[in-house]
Amino acid sequence: MLSTGLPQGTVPKLERPGPLRERVYEALLELITTRALRPGQHLVESELAGHLGVSRQPVREALQRLNTEGWVDLWPAQGAFVHEPTEEEADQLLTVRTLLETEAARLAAAGADAAGVAALEELCARGEAAVADGDVDLVVATNAAFHAKVMELGGNAVLAELAGQVDRRVRWYYTPVARQRGIQSWVEHRALIAAIAARDEARAVDVMRAHTEHTRRTYHDRAQP
Repeated sequence: MLSTGLPQGTVPKLERPGPLRERVYEALLELITTRALRPGQHLVESELAGHLGVSRQPVREALQRLNTEGWVDLWPAQGAFVHEPTEEEADQLLTVRTLLETEAARLAAAGADAAGVAALEELCARGEAAVADGDVDLVVATNAAFHAKVMELGGNAVLAELAGQVDRRVRWYYTPVARQRGIQSWVEHRALIAAIAARDEARAVDVMRAHTEHTRRTYHDRAQP
């Protein structure tokens, strides 16, 4: 295994067509957000290029872009490293997430139809099964899909766009606590579905606020005994 340390089978396939630099950027971002590349990990251009089957130039360009966006730190004479988020960064992001998600829950309760509620129930069942199987990657992906569906049901395109901008960072912070949150997260999702199905906007807001705040507190408490 190369010193970059990517687990077998984690390197995404580079889809074609499309600009190579964009495909390399997306591949590296996916590896970071899923924590296949861990916070603080040294990123060696030549090794990443070998993993992805490309030259070093698009890797260098992707790392520079990821640095600009705060995913990668570039240190003179040391190289590139996956950014290690501070507690303050996480708190700010997860607080903003609460604001966006509670409004989405209110709008979903105001306008969701039976088909929308059924879609949420299907995603919830999928998430519960993933927890039972101990499949953390699927839990994280299904959690993201569930929240995206709530956002979609809210019907506010601007709100959905803003949520989309923070979605990958939310996944990044959620991954290390997904196992700890476990089935309780999906119990909370069930309560949210019930509020949306009942068209109870106030209840949907309260449930979503408590749900997202629980995740925020769990993240901050994760390293404590």
